[in-house]
Amino acid sequence: MSAFRGHFTGVLSWEELDAFWKVVRKRDNAGWYVYAISESPPTMPASAEQVNQFISEIDALLRKEHQEDYCGIVYTDNKTEPTMIKIFDPNNLGVQCGFSDNPPLPGWVMSRLPPVTLPDKSRLPDNRKRWWQKLWNSKVMA
Repeated sequence: MSAFRGHFTGVLSWEELDAFWKVVRKRDNAGWYVYAISESPPTMPASAEQVNQFISEIDALLRKEHQEDYCGIVYTDNKTEPTMIKIFDPNNLGVQCGFSDNPPLPGWVMSRLPPVTLPDKSRLPDNRKRWWQKLWNSKVMA
């Protein structure tokens, strides 16, 4: 939890997100835990193929549903050697900038550390649940 609550930097532009995904993909992608906050945390890290598939799918989802000329919904602990990435759901942003007593949790987390269950009090919309289950149960992700 202390790593999750640590210092994070936002990926502000779509061009910066493109560059960031290249940094993530250049490293050995095996060993990332990929976690949908509303689901049980994974007990095993994803394979490199699973991570690459997730990055492709989440990138497409963000660009389709966050119809802004900026990104601003992906945060990382380090832009050149990330160990944790928080990806916020474009449909559940709440008060992200500024102060909030109950800031929203990200929709997804990629972490080199084994994740713990995060206290998510919101109900995941059915379309997101189906998206995640379809992605994670595909041949590549299974």
